[in-house]
Amino acid sequence: MLNNEKLHSYIEGLFPDRNDLFSEMENYATEHHVPIMELSGIETMLQLLRIHGSKRILEVGTAIGYSALRMAAALPDARIVTIERDLERIQTAKEYIGRSGRAEQIVLIEGDALLVEDVIQSHGPFDAIFIDAAKGQYRKFFELYAKYLTPDGMVVTDNVLFKGLVAEAEIESKRTRNLVKKIDEFNRWLMNHSDYDSVILPVGDGIAISKKKR
Repeated sequence: MLNNEKLHSYIEGLFPDRNDLFSEMENYATEHHVPIMELSGIETMLQLLRIHGSKRILEVGTAIGYSALRMAAALPDARIVTIERDLERIQTAKEYIGRSGRAEQIVLIEGDALLVEDVIQSHGPFDAIFIDAAKGQYRKFFELYAKYLTPDGMVVTDNVLFKGLVAEAEIESKRTRNLVKKIDEFNRWLMNHSDYDSVILPVGDGIAISKKKR
């Protein structure tokens, strides 16, 4: 019987090669320990966005701009508004976005996502929201920005399985244990939200897909 690791490697091996810029960004992220979406996770999200036909996307957590640029390339008619507070990552993201030829599709908002709602509001409404920032703040991000979704909008949240630790009963590190507790609480809150139909997919580091109920 094939184990999950073999299946994971097989599926990732089927994805087409990324262009030189994306490969460079992936290498940069690995070398500098910058968290970006795992390959199977981002490919799943991009396919969902294609099916959904998202034109206006809000991203909470730019990092170096990898996922924003992947979305821009997959959805050439889309406009992505993305938020980042880390100054070093902002500068790196600007450099990559400038080199990509897709700068006209991306608006980079500099600041704490919990403090720039007034700026984001002027760019909405959004067909989709992608949350990939401080994991302990996921519920706050969701509650703050979901109100700017279109009636048919959806929210994609990354890292909701956190390397499988959400299913572990014993975690030695207190800091990790507290973070896992917050992620688990968010997952349970999200899956029981009265206004959204949600599902968690065990791809990448776990992504939650939440669709507004009609």
